[in-house]
Amino acid sequence: MSMVDVGPAGPVVKVEERLFQNRYLVDAGRPHIRIKPHEAPSKALLALTHLCPAGCYSRNDKGQVEAVVDGCVECGTCRVVTAKTGEVEWNYPRGGFGVLFKFG
Repeated sequence: MSMVDVGPAGPVVKVEERLFQNRYLVDAGRPHIRIKPHEAPSKALLALTHLCPAGCYSRNDKGQVEAVVDGCVECGTCRVVTAKTGEVEWNYPRGGFGVLFKFG
């Protein structure tokens, strides 16, 4: 299967291909997302490993959830999912850093 399928309205570009077009300027040493230390991840943190559209969350070999924010599209999914638990600290990146959307 190709990266671009043709639908009734013309070419259909997959989400992965669109995300690949974006660029991300990393603010080294100043991540805009931090996960609070935890022994065992909550259901909300575990959900982020599947819900984050940029795939920023994963489990390490100790079973804890980690975030690699390079490539974050700043959609706020993690803020919403962990709003009640407060396990994720989320701030906008400093000016000039973060995601640079190619198509607006």
